[in-house]
Amino acid sequence: MLVSLGGGDQLLARLDRPGEGQPRALGLVLLLPGLGGDSEGIGLRRLAQALCRAGFAVLRLNLRGAGAGRPLARGTYAARCDSDLLPVIAVCGELAHRLGAPGAPLPLIGVGLSLGGTMLLNLAHGRPQDPPPLAALVAVSSPLDLDPVCRRIEHPRNALYQQWMVRRLLRQALADPHGLSPEERQRLAPDGRGPRTLRQFDTRLTAPRWGWPSVEAYYAGASPLPWLLRGGLSIPTLLVHALDDPWVPAAGHLTLAGSLPAAQRLTLVLPAQGGHNGFHSPEGCWSDAVVVTWLTRQLAERGTGGVLGGSDDAAAASR
Repeated sequence: MLVSLGGGDQLLARLDRPGEGQPRALGLVLLLPGLGGDSEGIGLRRLAQALCRAGFAVLRLNLRGAGAGRPLARGTYAARCDSDLLPVIAVCGELAHRLGAPGAPLPLIGVGLSLGGTMLLNLAHGRPQDPPPLAALVAVSSPLDLDPVCRRIEHPRNALYQQWMVRRLLRQALADPHGLSPEERQRLAPDGRGPRTLRQFDTRLTAPRWGWPSVEAYYAGASPLPWLLRGGLSIPTLLVHALDDPWVPAAGHLTLAGSLPAAQRLTLVLPAQGGHNGFHSPEGCWSDAVVVTWLTRQLAERGTGGVLGGSDDAAAASR
């Protein structure tokens, strides 16, 4: 499926149907990958399979510049790219009507892994005058405060991961079908060498491409934590984050956990172990099961007139 962004740019998305024997999908899940990822990533496909087995239809999105959709759009994406996601949401709304019963479109749900969850959180808050029609939102291992994430990734223990990630992002940028502008090439390698850290890549390319005056402004403006602490969520939301995540510090999630009374529509599940989108268990990925359990319960409550979200959700998801 192709989503038009205007100006000739398009995003590519792949639709997964619910499992056999399911007369109609329970809901339509828009599933977003993490930084540098695409619709064919192992974690994304694994979660999509779990959701389909539970009866959901899943739309796996290739973000701007990623995966098989690289030739279809110029540039690359960012942690806050509402202008790209809003057309996707509109197409999802049309698809939810086609897949649902007459006069009863499927509930639309946003689920993001790592930076994909950050993007969805920003989308949910970024346009209060025109909120996305999401019935629920899930973010797994997602950064809530971008600057500490970059500082963590810059630790010596994460050197190999950072090197791999920056090279991956550079390949995506250099594969742009329209090429880099002379100004972008100069910013990308002002000293004759390309960026060696994620912060340098964001300083030289991501921030200016998306209109931020500096990387500091980008990290501050694309970090959901400040408005989450003010109780700015209107969509029932599940955050799953391991306390031992090696790349995304859990400090923001722990701070947020203390504000739950002021944010009743927010559920946090914070296990001691799980790494970054790992959550391995004998039955497979534990976080996938948590997401499926939580979403299934939300839609069941919605179908019986209940309100999505609630104070008992964290305990239910943890069991």
